[in-house]
Amino acid sequence: MSIRHIVLWKLAADDADTRALHAEQIEERLLSLRGVIAEIEHLEVGRNVAYPQTNWDVVLVSEFADVEALERYQVHPAHQEVAAFVRSVVTERAGIDFPA
Repeated sequence: MSIRHIVLWKLAADDADTRALHAEQIEERLLSLRGVIAEIEHLEVGRNVAYPQTNWDVVLVSEFADVEALERYQVHPAHQEVAAFVRSVVTERAGIDFPA
């Protein structure tokens, strides 16, 4: 059973320029994982373009063959490096994993 993994983040920076930069950096770093981590079947990143006062700032939508593949992705050193950066620039995270 394929698993869809969705994560939302709220950025920590107060000013719009820094928020935009951090969103861009998150997107670039996550997209760079395609082709590096074999378990990724699909990965896309979106940056919010409307209602910034209520919407989340960045979203990751990815798919994996099964929960075991998702778990291998989670512990992969390249993912761990990206995750450390993301944690350094966000204040909140929400996630969900469900059958694709």
